[in-house]
Amino acid sequence: MDSVVVDTARIDSSAIDTMDNIIAETPMPKAADELFDDFIFNFAANKKLQFERINFPLPVYHDNKVEQIKRNQWTMEHFFMRQEFYTLIFDNAKQMKVVKDTTIDHVVIEKIFFKKKTIKEYVFNRINGQWRLINIAYKGMHKNLNASFLNFYYKFVTDSTFQINSVHNPLQFSGPDPDDDFGIMNGTLEPEQWSSFAPQLPSNYIYNILYGQSYKESREKVFVIRGIANGLETELTFKYLGNSWKLIKLSM
Repeated sequence: MDSVVVDTARIDSSAIDTMDNIIAETPMPKAADELFDDFIFNFAANKKLQFERINFPLPVYHDNKVEQIKRNQWTMEHFFMRQEFYTLIFDNAKQMKVVKDTTIDHVVIEKIFFKKKTIKEYVFNRINGQWRLINIAYKGMHKNLNASFLNFYYKFVTDSTFQINSVHNPLQFSGPDPDDDFGIMNGTLEPEQWSSFAPQLPSNYIYNILYGQSYKESREKVFVIRGIANGLETELTFKYLGNSWKLIKLSM
């Protein structure tokens, strides 16, 4: 079972079920297949569309074993839609542009379980112009090219002392100016000031979307938190300095 506690406020399930029914009756625009982000928000909210866009029987890989999920065995997958945000990991800021690339035809959504050190991969291909879920695979976190950063991130969000010690001095900062509703403040923070500006970071599990980009064991990672309904975005840039990861920049 993948069920875990969501790091968000309590959600009214009856209201969600009502909304799901409304969305399910609304056809997805054809243009939504252009950008994967447009597709996945429809796929995660529209039950009818989801069942239409899965290649049943769906192969599920566990190491060297494979099982198949039949249509009548599938349970609606909402991914991160019942959270207020979703997360992304990039090797650098330039790589973030791939999100808007309409030419990609292969995307993997990773659901990363920290305590189990397991990653559940949902593999999507665009076939004849339509995005489809073609298989699911479970892999050990140690096999992931982000393994070093993921291990660091989990300790960063669960150990307050380690977190402070992992903030670079000075920390580059860019965010809303408290004295100007429309202004942006750029400057630096000391590690001791980090807790006053730190966003809420998920710790049970996170999602990551691979938009066809090839990862490498880079010495820089950009951890992005994107609001689903409010359009807010926070970027935390980490760099491997010496023999450890350090948070070097916070953009809000």
